[in-house]
Amino acid sequence: MLKAKLCGMKTIEAARAAETAGADFIGFIFWRKSHRFVEPEVAASIGAALQSVKTVGVFVDEEPAVVNAIAKQCHLDFVQLHGHEDAAYAKQMEVPVIKAYRYGDGFSAEAANAFPAAMILVDAYQEGAAGGTGTCFDWQRAQREVAAIRKPVLIAGGISEANVAEVNDIFHPFAVDVSGSLEVNREKSAARIAAFMAQIKKINGRN
Repeated sequence: MLKAKLCGMKTIEAARAAETAGADFIGFIFWRKSHRFVEPEVAASIGAALQSVKTVGVFVDEEPAVVNAIAKQCHLDFVQLHGHEDAAYAKQMEVPVIKAYRYGDGFSAEAANAFPAAMILVDAYQEGAAGGTGTCFDWQRAQREVAAIRKPVLIAGGISEANVAEVNDIFHPFAVDVSGSLEVNREKSAARIAAFMAQIKKINGRN
């Protein structure tokens, strides 16, 4: 069963739309350089309004104490480390870790397997960007190496309603991670969220 993480939530309306449509995870961006950044107190209020969806906080080279404080404040289920955090850093986290790797930026399944993380996310590499670029990586080229990861894998980068079935066919991942394709004018669209999740349900054979 392919799961879906809908990332970059900034409003209760968008998060509820994701939960209602059947999302398994929603993500909050706590990196101030992103246009999807959300203040921790806002994320905490959004999380409190949800029933069952798991919440993920996305951080980029943040101080470990700050990450743990925000995770506690927002009752996060996971923290996603999207920078250059090492194993020693990850071991300081007080909730399970999703470690993001950018394919093409020295990516190695061996390193991913050794990293103290509950899940591994593979994203597109774009010079100078930490993620959320909306671009795909070379899925066919990456397939064999990603298959060598022995942990649940999330695939990110340029995934939309139009190509998520292809992603599933190539990688058979634990989950896909989407954000930009759910937006209109940089804001989440309930209609796009519903359409994307309908495609996930179709893939999972529930329609």
